[in-house]
Parts: sequence; C-alpha cells; structure tokens
Amino acid sequence: MFKRYVFAVSDASGKTCRTVVNAALTQFKSTEVVLKSIPNVLTIDKIHEIMSWAAEKNGIVIYTMVSAEFRRKITEMGRLYGVPTVDILGPVLTRLSDLLEISPLAQPGLFRQLDDDYYSRIEALDFTIKHDDGLGLGTVNNSELVLLGVSRTTKTPVSIYLSYRGWKVANVPILCDRGLPDEVCKMEAKKVIGLTVNPEVLRLIRWARYKRYKEFGMGESGGYTNINDIAREVEYAESLYEKYGYAVVNVTHKSIEETSTEIMRLMYHQMGSKKNRIV
Repeated sequence: MFKRYVFAVSDASGKTCRTVVNAALTQFKSTEVVLKSIPNVLTIDKIHEIMSWAAEKNGIVIYTMVSAEFRRKITEMGRLYGVPTVDILGPVLTRLSDLLEISPLAQPGLFRQLDDDYYSRIEALDFTIKHDDGLGLGTVNNSELVLLGVSRTTKTPVSIYLSYRGWKVANVPILCDRGLPDEVCKMEAKKVIGLTVNPEVLRLIRWARYKRYKEFGMGESGGYTNINDIAREVEYAESLYEKYGYAVVNVTHKSIEETSTEIMRLMYHQMGSKKNRIV
C-alpha cells in the first residue's frame, strides 16, 4: 500500500478539519494515510514549519483558517514548497460574505465555543427540570441559584428561561407555616432569591387557573383563591425572606423576561456571577 501524509491544520481546535478529512478518507481504502492533526496554528513561523515538514513527507496540507491572511500565506507557501493545499473554510466564508453582504468575524474557535455553549445549556436545562417545584433537594446545593415563592409566582417558567441562559436553577415552593427545607436554609443567602407578588393580582391568576381545572371537573377552590388566605401566604413568604436575608423580586405585572433580567442583575451584583450566553 502507498503511504501518504495528510496534515490537518487549523487555527483553533482542528475538530472541523479532522472531521472533514476523516469523512473524505473513508473513500480511499487502497492508500495508507497518516493523518497529522496540528491545531492552534497562530503564527506565520508555524505555517513555515508545517509546510517544510509536509514537503519533506511529500504530504498534503488541508486546513481550516478563518484569517484571510493565514489562508493566503498557506497558499503562497504551498506553491513555494511544492505542497498541495486544500482550503476547507475559505470558499464557504467568501461565498457567505458575498451573499450576506457582511464580513466574517475571523475569530478562531467560534464553532467550538458555540458547541460548548449548546451543551452547557442542555446541562443547565436538565438540572433545572430535575429541581423543579421542590424536586431534587438532595442535590440542591449544586444549584447556582434557588428561587422561592408561593404557588403561581412564575417560579417554573422563570427557572426554565434562566436555564436557557446557562444557569442551574432550583425552585422551591413555600407553603404556609411549613418553613423552608433544611437543604435550602444551609445554602448561602446570596444564592437564594424570593419571589413575591401583589395578593390581588395573584388571586386573579389563581382564579383563572382554577376555572380551567373546573371545566374538567378537577379540584376545589378552597383557600387557593381566597384573598385572605392568599394575603397570608404572601406575607408568610416575605417573612421568611426577611428572616434569612434573601433578596426579593416582585413579579407583579412583569413578564418572564423582565423577571429573569432582574434576577440576573441581582446575581451579578451579589456574587459577580454572570452568564454570557448566546441567545
């Protein structure tokens, strides 16, 4: 079998280049190929070194470079050293620039960054779902943020929204005269935020929910929609927030996005914690 050397060169991790090259190499079974992956090529001197090596091995250089200057240098040096070169990203970037009428960022590693960001979101979302409405108290200490509140104070939708931004969130319901779970009490106060709401507004929200359930013959209203009971619930929740020194966000007439933004600002000021996620 005839042995050939292929150099997969990239200014980032090289994952994209290796994937494309390996996919192509499956079509060439009669040739033994030695694949040399060279990531993080960020200087002209390094390109010179690679081209010299490729020339010595009578190899081919296949590359993914976002920098137009580096792509041009590889082409020039390929001619100088007599090394065949294949540009994977260049033609795509050029064509997209023409079609979209904008210039590419020319920042190495963006694809990997987006890929890592995607998996971080999935991990945060999975954690948040497993710690919804008081679930998973045994691992609640792994949360980056815990939301407290009485029923229908938007704990779950706000938690899901925040998880999409990369936060591992647990939310725990507050029931009148029940106190807080020990697992929550042991956490740093600055990682816990209490949600509150105007009792009259909460009564309207609960009443609308109750009517939907009633249509299917489910449940009784009881104290769930009674304004006096609701006011007592809210007052009790606020007393707990004060007792443990938790920050409070009033969700009255606020959208999920508004509440989430206020919470993220609070977390930033309290802990210096900030999630720079792409949305």
